[in-house]
Amino acid sequence: MIDGDAPMQTRGSAKSLDAHLENLRREFAGQPELLWHHAKLIVLLRRGVETDKVLAQFEDLWEQEGAFLAGALNLRWLVSATDTFADHSRDAETRTLATLVSLLVNTIKIYETERVLADGAPSPLSPAKIERVQDELVPLFSGLSCFTVGTDDTLRNMRWRLDPLMEKGPVGLILKTVFDRLQVEDTAYARLKAQHHRERTGWWSE
Repeated sequence: MIDGDAPMQTRGSAKSLDAHLENLRREFAGQPELLWHHAKLIVLLRRGVETDKVLAQFEDLWEQEGAFLAGALNLRWLVSATDTFADHSRDAETRTLATLVSLLVNTIKIYETERVLADGAPSPLSPAKIERVQDELVPLFSGLSCFTVGTDDTLRNMRWRLDPLMEKGPVGLILKTVFDRLQVEDTAYARLKAQHHRERTGWWSE
């Protein structure tokens, strides 16, 4: 276990690699050493240190300890892992799948950031407007329209398309882990899930 009582998330990186790694170590206080080792490999790859050797260690770590890492890492480090696969993997399919994970999380992050920074507290969903989308096509932009909240099958169909990808090695495992967590954290996915009542069009794992 890493020394310390409470993790302290870092922001930015120090110019000195040693200082950066030492600062980053505090982020894993009270957590298993393996999580810190994983983060260290990512930093070394980003800094271009012995890239071939470190990449081999990173990929081997995910092959050997993927289930543990997927369960123990927070979303920040799961996305950092997929960014690393996207940047460095020699397999085109792995790079594409890893980019998909990054796209998924960053799309949600953009929306939730705007929501947090908006003036005033986010408004609750309006029952009258939810009822309206049951009967009307409510436009958004460029031909897109609102979900039919409560019954829509769009996310269920998307999940069906994602399911085979979730079986593809370490990055598939990360994709499944990230997608499942977005259904329980305070995200647009979870808020729409709370309003969903048509069982056969549910898109989340139980």
